[in-house]
Formats: sequence, C-alpha cells, structure tokens
Amino acid sequence: MSPRLGSILHGFCAPLRWARRNAPRGSKIAALLPRFTADRRANVAITFALVLVPITFAAGMGVDYTTAARRQTMMDAAADAAALAAVTPAMLSETEAEAQTAAENMFNAQASTISGVSSISLTATVTQTTSNKSVTQTAVITYTAQSATAFAGVIGQKYIKIAGSSTATASTAPNINFYVLADSSPSMAIPATTTGINAMMTATAGSPVSGTNEGGCAFACHESDPAYDNLGNPNGEDNYTLARNLGITLRIDNLTTAIENLASTASTTATSNKATYELAIYTFDTNASQSSGKGGGCTYGSPLNTIAGLTSNMTTAQNDASNITMLEVYNNSGLLTSTCNDSDGDTDIDDALTGINSIMPTPGNGTTKSGDSPQEVLFFVTDGVEDYMNDGTRQISLLNTANCTTIKNRVSSNGLPIRIAVLYLDYLPLPSNAFYTANVEPFQPNIGTTLQSCASPGLYQEVTTDQDISTALNTLFINAVNSAHLTQ
Repeated sequence: MSPRLGSILHGFCAPLRWARRNAPRGSKIAALLPRFTADRRANVAITFALVLVPITFAAGMGVDYTTAARRQTMMDAAADAAALAAVTPAMLSETEAEAQTAAENMFNAQASTISGVSSISLTATVTQTTSNKSVTQTAVITYTAQSATAFAGVIGQKYIKIAGSSTATASTAPNINFYVLADSSPSMAIPATTTGINAMMTATAGSPVSGTNEGGCAFACHESDPAYDNLGNPNGEDNYTLARNLGITLRIDNLTTAIENLASTASTTATSNKATYELAIYTFDTNASQSSGKGGGCTYGSPLNTIAGLTSNMTTAQNDASNITMLEVYNNSGLLTSTCNDSDGDTDIDDALTGINSIMPTPGNGTTKSGDSPQEVLFFVTDGVEDYMNDGTRQISLLNTANCTTIKNRVSSNGLPIRIAVLYLDYLPLPSNAFYTANVEPFQPNIGTTLQSCASPGLYQEVTTDQDISTALNTLFINAVNSAHLTQ
C-alpha cells in the first residue's frame, strides 16, 4: 500500500479509536466497538470507496484521449485533402505559391468544421521538379493543434496536443517537341534486305562494260540523265526506276514508313500520357544547288528539306512524311544538276546538324505553367558518313561530334538539355568496291561509336540490313518519353 493511501485509511479510522477509548463502561457501545474495529470483513468496501475517485478520474482521462485521437484522425483527413489539392493536374500548371494557397484553403475549410480543436498551426510546402521523364509536384502538409479536455481540466490540463502530416506527389508526362532529321542522300538507295540487294545485283549484272553498272550495282541511284552512265537498264531507266519496277524496297522506303509510324505512336502516347507532343520532319542531303558553269561554281546553302513544320496534328505529320523523297542527281559523273558539279558530295551532316540547331528553340521544362515551353528531342537518322564539298575538296569522313555537343549543351531554366536520339543505319562494308576501300573502309568500324557519342544517354539504336527501322525508331521514341501516368 502506498504511504498516501495508508495515511488516508489511518485518518478514516481515527474517530473509531476515539469512540472506543471514551465509551462508558458497561454500555452496549463499549461492548460492540472492540468487535467492530477488530472485524476486517468491510475492508473491500472501504478500499473501493477510496479508489473510486482515481478510477473515475482515469476513465475520464481515457475519454479525453479517445476524443483527442478521433479529432486527430479528422485533422489528418483534412491534411490529406490539402496535400492532394496541391497536386491536381490543374495545380501542376500553376506556381508553387498558388498550389500552396490551394492546399491551405482546403485544410482550413475542413479543419474549421472540427469542434473542440483550437490553436491550429499549419505549414504547407509545395515543390515542383522536372526531368526528362516527368514533371513531379510534391506537397507536404504538417500541423499542430490542441484538443479540449472534459475531465483533465480538474488537474489543470485543459488541452491535449495533437499533430500530424501528409505528403502527396503527382507526376505527369512533360510536353515535348520532337524534331526528325533524316538522311535522304543517295546512300539511302540501298535495298532494305539482303534479298533486295541480291536482286539488284542480278538485274544489273549484264550491264555494259563501259557503264556505271559494270559487274552489277546494288544501289538504286536516282538520276535525271541516266543515259550518260550507259547503265544498260530496260528503256534506259535509272537504277531507282529499275528497283521500283522490280518491287524492291529501299532504305528510303522503310525510313518513310518508320517516320509515318512514329507520328502515329506519338499521337497515341500523347493521349495516354495526357501530354502535348508536336512533331517536325526534316531530311538532309546536299547543300549545293544549281549555279552556272558545268564542273563547279555551285551555290551552297542549307542542306535541310522541310517535310513537315512543327505540328501537334499527327495525322498531318503522317501525311507529310509520306512525301519524303530521295535526292535525285543528274548523273554519276559528279553532277548534281546539269550545271552544278559537287563531285557526289551529297551528304553534309555537319551543316544539317547546324541547320536543325538553328531551327530548334531553347528547350523548356515541359510543364503547363504560364511562360514555360516544351522540352526538345531530336531524332537523328543516318548512316553516319560525311560526304560533302569542303572548300572545293570532297571530304568523306566521320561526322564532327562537336555539332552534337553544341545542341546538347542548350538547356532549359531547370537544366534540362535538348536530347538527341540517334538511329544508325549501318553503312555496309563493300570490300569489292574500290571507292569504298579507298575512302570509307579506314574509318567504317568507328561510325557506330561516333554516332553513339553524339546520342544522349540511352537514346541510341543501330539497324542493319533485314532489320526493322520502324521498330527501332519507335523504341527510341518510347525511351525518349519514358514517363509514368499521373499518380497520387
């Protein structure tokens, strides 16, 4: 027994002891008191009466704490609602301050309906981060408050402190502009399959010894003056027309189909991700144009051909992609036109990259905030071999990756760069071709690694003969988007 309870019991028995000492001798009281004070059978009732007060007080305190817990649950629900209010799709397009205000208003509106709660202190923090994969908004709500008591006030505890927090995060796909830069130079006239290559070789195997097709030619070169080359084809047609008549699919055909499918995939993915995607399509070949004076004197400009301007209408982009054509040269003597000789230097990759860089705007963060703009992605499709006139001399080499670096160094306000997705269409070794062995073979093994260094991390694909260009391009697109749907 505690000293305090012993003291209470001792005080309770003091009157009985006094009565026993002072009762008249021989009286009934004097006879009964010794028996009463010696009988301990009433101790349970006495003890219960004494502990009833603290038991009652403890039960009351339990009610107070249960009430406080219930009120905290209601306050937690208000915090949850506030956090979610700050990460709705609408709030993703507003500033962090506006989203924070929305959270505070939601919390205050719900907390005001909870009775018995006072001294509410609220802290709402909203932050938005952007990456190449997503736009993510996070809201953190914390609060403290006091729950009024009914019983604990007897001992001066009028309130019980309660506190809680809630965090909500929403991620959505960023808005992106996609630019396609595709090679349309004569090297794209190679058949897309081994069967097609063999068919072209067979069809041209009996060509005149004095002609360009001597011994057979796999390339479906597109010429406006094929008679000059003495090809030996039926009706004097060029190899491009011959391939068409034979029903042979060329790389330029597969490339066109791949870009058409890319537009369709972009449309479907934009709807699924609730994002805005826009697509622009450019091809490149030569940067020379007709001038005067056969044998030189060409005028040089941008090698870019605009197929489709930037548009969110993917049906329009898809239709425009079907109009992609391969460069037509005058003949195989190096004439681009009847009055312009560029020595067959028809693939100016460096100028093409410089040109597309001037077209693409500074990237944004891809959010829907006022003043922000979409992120930027460049799809670069090529066989990776430079072939152009450099100060009057034909240059055949690897591309200059410094041009890729210049593009990737352009960043948004949040540091998000323009990304480059590279699809390498293998430049096939031609060991029996004297031009190839003299000009391309020395660096051919390095074409792929050079293009991979041009690409942004994770955005490189390589396709060789008989492989599907469309699947590879779509894979690059998915990797570039790679964004989760809205989650809360």
